[in-house]
Amino acid sequence: MNAYTIHPLTPGDRDWVRALVAARWGAPTVVAHGVVYDPAALPGFYALCQGERVGLVTCHLAGDACEIVTLDSLREGIGIGTALIAAVREMAKAAGCRRLWLITTNDNLPALRFYQKRGFRLAAVHPGAVDAARQIKPQIPLIGLDGIPIHDEIVLELALAEPAP
Repeated sequence: MNAYTIHPLTPGDRDWVRALVAARWGAPTVVAHGVVYDPAALPGFYALCQGERVGLVTCHLAGDACEIVTLDSLREGIGIGTALIAAVREMAKAAGCRRLWLITTNDNLPALRFYQKRGFRLAAVHPGAVDAARQIKPQIPLIGLDGIPIHDEIVLELALAEPAP
């Protein structure tokens, strides 16, 4: 059975977050748009299936925007990523955010497909941003999915509220 539940992160989850991010992202920190994030210190949610944590999303709220910093599903294809995004979306709306956004890399075609199918729109491309991020986090690989060289950040966003007239 693939039933899972979504839970907010608590301080007791921080070691698990740190270990998961290090295993999946090459280090316990994430660099995006020149900012170094410690996902273990951020708010977020995890998915639990039969007592096992099977997904994680972390985010950063600033002003009227909420940035998804990490999203990991350890059991793909059963809706975990979608459910985690929905939890962040509701949290962001409750916090008064007007947009939900994230960064992915130019090689990550599965992520581009996944997010666009969930209503996110391409908002910007930052050529060379990953090359610059490698100066801060050298663990970022040079070659990504399908042998595509990783150089650029792609910004995707989802409007949470209509702009005021």
